[in-house]
Amino acid sequence: MKTVDAYRNNLPLQPTPLIGREKEVSEVCQRLSSPEVRLLTLTGAGGTGKTRLGLQAAAELTQEFEDGVFFVSLAAIRDPQLVVAAVAGTLGVKEAGGQPLPESLEYYLGEKHMLLLVDNFEQVLEAAPMVSEMLSGAPNLKVLATSRIPLRLYGEHEYSVPPLALPDPERPLSVERLTQYEAVRLFVERAQAAKADFLVTNESAPAVAEICYRLDGLPLAIELAAARIKVLSPQKMLERLGNRLKLLTGGARDLPERQRTLRSTIECISSVVLQPIESIQRE
Repeated sequence: MKTVDAYRNNLPLQPTPLIGREKEVSEVCQRLSSPEVRLLTLTGAGGTGKTRLGLQAAAELTQEFEDGVFFVSLAAIRDPQLVVAAVAGTLGVKEAGGQPLPESLEYYLGEKHMLLLVDNFEQVLEAAPMVSEMLSGAPNLKVLATSRIPLRLYGEHEYSVPPLALPDPERPLSVERLTQYEAVRLFVERAQAAKADFLVTNESAPAVAEICYRLDGLPLAIELAAARIKVLSPQKMLERLGNRLKLLTGGARDLPERQRTLRSTIECISSVVLQPIESIQRE
């Protein structure tokens, strides 16, 4: 059986396994394998796991693109004018013979059968036309983008990334049934990484279900909450969820700043998904 390493790619290795998302990964792969889909944008609020889903789908598609699958991170970029350089730098393309970088990139892509995963495009939406230009000049190129909102380009296909599957906290479930839900599985996995002896018991199960429910199945929020299991039991954690901004900050030091705090995430998500900022009680 061939692995990702057998094909050209720069996909970053993930330190933890992807929990759930089997259905979403399959659907994204299926859509990208369709001849009529050249640009697919994974959309959703911050913290929904767009990047992780995109990376998993890209990894499973490496064998379909003979010239490689490449990840382009725009996380640190705010200037749309720098997007061309980010893509070119990822692919090792440089200006040559006085040719402008965009033209060098277009020439390089040419007939290449390649997939580009371009992450965090919402920060540089003004650069979106560049994607159309790349696709027009490279008939065998496909682009998988992640963005909080669509790029609004002709021919774009959108895939809205849903939250993780959640249990109904009003419906009592056995521990075995409860841990079959993706949101709970993620909480347990990350909690055990922080505290090896953590187990969901009949006593803590309702609190775990309620935590995942209150966090709306957002993977990032659940991971940050689970990391607090070292100092808070699920029951105590649930009590403190009235102040999400204080509880759900921190996380791993090597995560980008945008992922170490949910402040910007909560502020950008509509009140339909999360309670308004004004209603969050501050300690």
